[in-house]
Amino acid sequence: MHPMLNIAVRAARAAGKILLKEFDQGQPIDATAKGPNDWVSEMDQAAEQAIINTIKKAYPEHGIIAEESGTQAGKDNDFQWVIDPLDGTTNYLRGVPHFCISIAVVHKGTVQQGVVYDPVREELFTASRGAGAQLNGRRLRLSPLTELNGALLATGFPFKAKHRYDEYQAMFGRLFERCADMRRAGAAALDLAYVAAGRYDGFFELGLKPWDLMAGDLLIREAGGIVTDFDGGHNYVQSGHIVAGAPKVLKQMLAQLRKKPESND
Repeated sequence: MHPMLNIAVRAARAAGKILLKEFDQGQPIDATAKGPNDWVSEMDQAAEQAIINTIKKAYPEHGIIAEESGTQAGKDNDFQWVIDPLDGTTNYLRGVPHFCISIAVVHKGTVQQGVVYDPVREELFTASRGAGAQLNGRRLRLSPLTELNGALLATGFPFKAKHRYDEYQAMFGRLFERCADMRRAGAAALDLAYVAAGRYDGFFELGLKPWDLMAGDLLIREAGGIVTDFDGGHNYVQSGHIVAGAPKVLKQMLAQLRKKPESND
């Protein structure tokens, strides 16, 4: 295992222990609103601090981009650690056992290492650029499906940007008409990891943040998949609009996402 990936795994496991300690109590977890439909708890912050402490012990000069505490410049900003200490916060707060920690190591703008860790199921998804993706040490491969017909897709609703609901609903409808079924589980990083593992055949969502998608992006690429924006380009980190899957399924997904609404004239 690459030394930086090893530190990312150690950090993710430390955060997972913190999250599970409170989650296993079975009591409501206090949270405060960061914005409309956007919550943060003391557990998010504690988990994030555990991750940062682990990273700083090993790589004190590296920069950090974290969901809760923001950007911390380092002496060596060629390396940045992009952290989501709790993806699936609403699930976590409501006692739904589907959430994860996501950590990506970026060197000069390119993701080199990625970890998505589900502490409830003890599933550790890891990837190193050029060395493949693994789940608990087992090599990951995407689904062999080549058709949108019969595909199981995953998505996330734009709950932080409900003004885009009509646009999203139209895209959802076009894909839903052609695939076998759709899932919305509430943790984008895990959705991307599940695509890499072949559990889902494709994924799309509007308005994600870099910490939601960077580790999952590498997992999918190293498992043989493709990640694009809705135009088939590479602007998804900036826009947050992401499509992912095996090459042939993704091509068919893009064809539906790009369609313009039909005129009633």
